[in-house]
Amino acid sequence: MSKINPEFTNELKKFGAVNINACYNCGNCTAVCSLSTEDNSFPRMMLRASVLGLDTKIETSLDPWLCYYCGECSETCPREANPGELMMTLRRWLTAKYDWTGLSGLLYTSIPALIIGFILVAIAIIGVGYTMQFNVESIMEFGHDFEMFAIMGVFSLILVPNIIRMFWFTVLKEKIKVPLISYIKGVWDLILHMFTQKNALTCENNTFRWFEHFLIVIGYLLLLFTTVFLNWFETENTFVIWLGYIVGAIIFVFTFDFILSRIKKSKELSKFSHPSDWLFVIWLFLMGLSAFIVRIFIDTDLIDSNIWLYFVHLIILAQWALLIVPFGKWTHFLYRSFAMYFKKLEEDSK
Repeated sequence: MSKINPEFTNELKKFGAVNINACYNCGNCTAVCSLSTEDNSFPRMMLRASVLGLDTKIETSLDPWLCYYCGECSETCPREANPGELMMTLRRWLTAKYDWTGLSGLLYTSIPALIIGFILVAIAIIGVGYTMQFNVESIMEFGHDFEMFAIMGVFSLILVPNIIRMFWFTVLKEKIKVPLISYIKGVWDLILHMFTQKNALTCENNTFRWFEHFLIVIGYLLLLFTTVFLNWFETENTFVIWLGYIVGAIIFVFTFDFILSRIKKSKELSKFSHPSDWLFVIWLFLMGLSAFIVRIFIDTDLIDSNIWLYFVHLIILAQWALLIVPFGKWTHFLYRSFAMYFKKLEEDSK
């Protein structure tokens, strides 16, 4: 039996919810949403659960992750209850629930804590440079090693345990019994959703936005592969060098377009930007741009006299790897993919 939490809407406001108590359950959002079915009045069910304070029900639900926020539900809402923004808010709230460290909830709801975290990471990187006497070769070698260890550490110590917690909340806690073969067969869908986010195409007039997302995901993964595994900053291989330039350019060009969209607020999904939304696109933009410029300085033999530039890139990278990836909006990419996987398991159990 679900328990009512009367303070739940106040809690959601800390995560970015806008005017959700204005909902009077008219059903317009459900009528226009492509995800709505006879069995699931999407997104109205989540909206009512939020207003009523049924946080336990939401905690075990995958529905917030199925939404790609096309904005139609918010555009047609006669009370401006912003159901689309609520779904985004619930994803932030769920991220905090899955995170065993508790840092996601803190960084989502406290700007001072977020600023302190960014400052501490910057100080740590500068401290490392000081201990190395700001030697270019040593610092760049550290930067390369840091990327590898950060990836392994964040993935194994934070993201994997959080995915297990998500699995507990949404599958095991709900006592969903799934044949072993379904787990195996579903892996391909998991990979497909992770790299393509193809369900975003079910939203009307969303093809270009999906294409931008797709290029950013591929560009980000290729930049990660190029810098970490192909050691872009130290290689002399022409193909690798140009590959890095291309994927770096892809990232900062398309993320810049995302930043402009949020500034203009011309679309429904850009009207209410949470600080985590800004951080995600701005830091991804800065990471691609700074990597691009650092490589130019390396190729023109200017990096030795401009080591500060590599430090700027390394600080941006460290903040991205240690704060935004494990505790910020980047995780939505991961949790959404697993939500699609778990949803398929749920369907196979029926």
